[in-house]
Amino acid sequence: MWALTGLAILIAGASVVNSDLKASVDTESLSQSSRFHEGKFLNEHEFEQPGFVKTLHIFKRFFTEAAPDKFPVHSLPVQAVTRAQLDALTNDDIHLIKLGHSSVLMKVLGEYWLFDPVFSERASPFSFLGPKRFHQTPISIDELPPIARVLISHNHYDHLDKTSVQKLASKTGEFFVPLGVDKDLQRWGIDAAVMTTFDWWQEWQTGETLVAFTPTQHFSGRGLGDSNNTLWGSWVVRTPAGAVYFSGDSGYFTGFKDIGNKYGPFDITFIETGAYDADWPSVHMTPEESVTAHQDLQGKMMIPIHNGTFSLAFHTWYDPLERVSSAALQSDVTLLAPQFGQPLSLSGLAEQVAAMPVNNSSWWRELMPAAVLAKNLAATAEPQTTAQP
Repeated sequence: MWALTGLAILIAGASVVNSDLKASVDTESLSQSSRFHEGKFLNEHEFEQPGFVKTLHIFKRFFTEAAPDKFPVHSLPVQAVTRAQLDALTNDDIHLIKLGHSSVLMKVLGEYWLFDPVFSERASPFSFLGPKRFHQTPISIDELPPIARVLISHNHYDHLDKTSVQKLASKTGEFFVPLGVDKDLQRWGIDAAVMTTFDWWQEWQTGETLVAFTPTQHFSGRGLGDSNNTLWGSWVVRTPAGAVYFSGDSGYFTGFKDIGNKYGPFDITFIETGAYDADWPSVHMTPEESVTAHQDLQGKMMIPIHNGTFSLAFHTWYDPLERVSSAALQSDVTLLAPQFGQPLSLSGLAEQVAAMPVNNSSWWRELMPAAVLAKNLAATAEPQTTAQP
């Protein structure tokens, strides 16, 4: 992830620093946050940022290191979703659809909510350069029903997509964003009146539905000179139908236990599992750490996100799913890895998963190199690594 961010910054500099690549912030309005200090937001537990030499090392890896299987050779399975299918889902439940990477569509008690919607071809400030999608989205923005609210975790390009936000504006009731991100959206034409900004631990409630913005260990920035000018975090949703946690991006930290103690248990946790590397261990979790985070959060079932759509690190495209499946099995954690576009409902979820065909719950294995799959299966001594409830 550092490599991707650094590459974007280099290109931005070579482009004479187009102002569109830099987050817009109002430092006066941010000064009330306890996390904002001397113009920057801070993590709860600070870690060493990569210096110039470390950044050059990562660039060298990015351009010279062999990285086999970073991209799938065959098409990934995607279940197309129609407006009629969405409207047919009941209004007394929480329905969940993984659209790709960290983009998740939920139907929450009859309302449609979108988390980190990225529908563009590339997770990049440029249409011609940067990480390209492995697959199309299960549904287009035009086909989506009216969206009650869009929730953004932070401003990185693989989570905050300008084109998608602008296309969603005409059909979205509210945007929930971290402190500082509202200024970007305003610059893109979104009315300030439909935006609500959140600091860590800030809550919003309507009726019996609670939304909270909770800490993560990460960073922000979209170009030159705007590092950590806006906040980052995760989302908690609690309703009478159940509770969901959406991680955004994070390194592993003790804050997951704090969130679990305050808002858990969670019926489903969407946990970042992908774009990890030994060169940036503090801002992205390994799959094994993702499982531990799920346990800290007091989650019942875990869905790994941040994988299967873009190549943002040096690992294979299937490594996150293979490793998290193995770690979940070893930790007796129920893991769900639905195909993109596959709807799940909190009501009767265990029964849905039990009836799920194996090629749906471990869909990536049919696309892996046979020799790698055989080696992984031999190592675990299990015919399947995806835990079933």
